[in-house]
Amino acid sequence: MTDSRHSGRVVLVTGAGGGIGAAIAEQYCREGAAVALVDADAAKVEEQAAQLRDAGFKVSWAHADVADYAGCAQACERLSQALGPIDTLINNAGISPKHNGAPAPIWQMTPDEWQRVVAINLNGSFNLVRILTPSMVERRFGRIVNMSSVAGSAFLPLVAAHYSATKAAIIGFTRHLAGELGPFGITANALAPGRIETPLLKTVSAEANQAVVDNTPLRRLGTPLEVARATCFLTSSESEFITGQVVDVAGGWLMR
Repeated sequence: MTDSRHSGRVVLVTGAGGGIGAAIAEQYCREGAAVALVDADAAKVEEQAAQLRDAGFKVSWAHADVADYAGCAQACERLSQALGPIDTLINNAGISPKHNGAPAPIWQMTPDEWQRVVAINLNGSFNLVRILTPSMVERRFGRIVNMSSVAGSAFLPLVAAHYSATKAAIIGFTRHLAGELGPFGITANALAPGRIETPLLKTVSAEANQAVVDNTPLRRLGTPLEVARATCFLTSSESEFITGQVVDVAGGWLMR
């Protein structure tokens, strides 16, 4: 099923090689957009792009670590040449390291692990925003969605301190972007997914995932497609007066 809600738009999705990012990229394709897929795993993002291209969608891809500003700048230049000016940015790339299926407690966390999570989850979003907003400001149009988490607003024992800290920072970053970029016709919003059925769930015990389900009013986990649809809504014409907001996609797990 396809529609034209994002026809004529050029969307860049980070972390698009699998999971939520791949679902977001596919949904934008189905809504008529040209989609640029970026991921640190070259093989995965190339495969995902090939599948979408074989399905008849207009896509391009780039291998880049979002923590590498220069690499991202080069990737964005190539993708813009291939697809046109990027007017929609989805900062989805992120990591949540586990050790034997559990997050590291703060007294065991290494400085290197902390810095790596901050580099990808927070600095990576800044890098893409910094690279792409000049053209958005010039054209006086842009849409930005940053991926936060319910862990950015509440304590969740399933994740570690670095993950929670970066996801909370993403909320503040998003709100600042909304205020600063709004006069230029650019909106910025954040999504806060709850527990979503992705390969990352395999790093957590079945008992821990069941505990989340038991504490979720809808009594189930979410799907990548549900996150993708929420993302597309926040960049569509239906939401053009919505900015600076955090939208939970968590089945009621956290109620603000």
